[in-house]
Amino acid sequence: MLELNEKKILLTEREIPTHWYNVAADMPHPLKPPLNPATGRPAEPSDFSAIFPKALIEQEMSAERWVEIPEEVSELYKIWRPTPMYRAYQLEKFLDTPAHIYYKYEGASPAGSHKLNTAIPQVYYNKKEGIKRIATETGAGQWGSSVSMACKFFGLDCTVYMVKVSYNQKPYRRILMNTFGAEVIASPSDRTQAGRAILAENPDSLGSLGIAISEAVEDAAMRSDTNYALGSVLNHVCLHQTVIGQEAKLQMEKAGEYPDVVFGCCGGGSNFAGLAFPFLYDKLTAGKKVRLVAVEPEACPTLTRGKFAYDFGDVAKLTPMMMMYTLGHDFMPPGIHAGGLRYHGDSPLVSQLYHDGLIEAMACRQTAVFESAVTFAQTEGIVPAPESAHAINAAIEEAKRAKEAGEKRVILIALSGHGHFDMSAYESYLSGGLTDIPYSAELLEASLARLPKVSL
Repeated sequence: MLELNEKKILLTEREIPTHWYNVAADMPHPLKPPLNPATGRPAEPSDFSAIFPKALIEQEMSAERWVEIPEEVSELYKIWRPTPMYRAYQLEKFLDTPAHIYYKYEGASPAGSHKLNTAIPQVYYNKKEGIKRIATETGAGQWGSSVSMACKFFGLDCTVYMVKVSYNQKPYRRILMNTFGAEVIASPSDRTQAGRAILAENPDSLGSLGIAISEAVEDAAMRSDTNYALGSVLNHVCLHQTVIGQEAKLQMEKAGEYPDVVFGCCGGGSNFAGLAFPFLYDKLTAGKKVRLVAVEPEACPTLTRGKFAYDFGDVAKLTPMMMMYTLGHDFMPPGIHAGGLRYHGDSPLVSQLYHDGLIEAMACRQTAVFESAVTFAQTEGIVPAPESAHAINAAIEEAKRAKEAGEKRVILIALSGHGHFDMSAYESYLSGGLTDIPYSAELLEASLARLPKVSL
């Protein structure tokens, strides 16, 4: 149990999880299969072999509840895991709320975010199968930073296609990737057929994760020594992130509390899944009453405004079609500063759970998110990434509701990363230059109308 006013809840290295948790084993409705983009029929494991190692393909399709973490991965996890959990006493005092607010801080990793939790095992499995190079994409740069670090740890080359708007907004993320030996290319680029097609249509394209994915997948498919790595969305990525929630459950137990509500920002879904899925295990298997809320930007409202349908994961239609909430594979989100949340689709796991009513979703305005981020920084001393600040904004609103109701509520936040490379975004907000950028309802409707017609 925590001593009175003890702020940090720490674990030892012996308490790092030994297995990842696979929520697919406990879901009431199984996922619909991914579809081969060429045939429209359910994809076979061999359909993924050109860009993924066998071990990750097996994890992607596994129904086993627990997947053992390899020793080599566990040893590297010890560089930063277990990550700390904090009780946000200063924020609670500022809000004058009876709510107890906790946050699990993944910004303690060398990459500054949760992304390293999956980058290390992904590169490890590729190394074991003889792959020499990884091609990937990145939005805000947290995933690209993590992959470049992991590749250097295991001796692989790394090429990162970085969404152009973030490439220009966040030069220090690019320099961090370069420091770890990665080649970083602004996307769309002239390096791939997919990139050249986008530039021919719109030379001033800001880029998107869907475009950058197309370029990275094409790059990987064209070289036998290269595989592709994805930082979110896919089942194996969500699987690897569950070390977060497993640690958080131990830490909440040490605090003598259990969350009433868990908030995590959600773009592709890996950060939210990493914290929420181990608590969902309690809800599914033990009947625990806990709300699990995915928080997304109003400018890219995949869960709250999207359609539950089969769609491609990228603009060029190179990836398998997945059943997910989507805004349409060619939807172009506005250039908000939370670049890691500018993705048209969501994890099939998160999407199915939302469709089944087991988790919730909400959307936040950019200006409200940054207002909450500054409040958090000024009370708790950590400048959050713009992505993570979505969860903080939702938690602050929940704490205010607890005050209005005169109720104690236990709130847990996934603080997925720090914002030290996002100072230009904070400068824009502090100078009054940041605005709410709405998505185009007309373009969204047109994008949804172009969803692939699927008949199984």
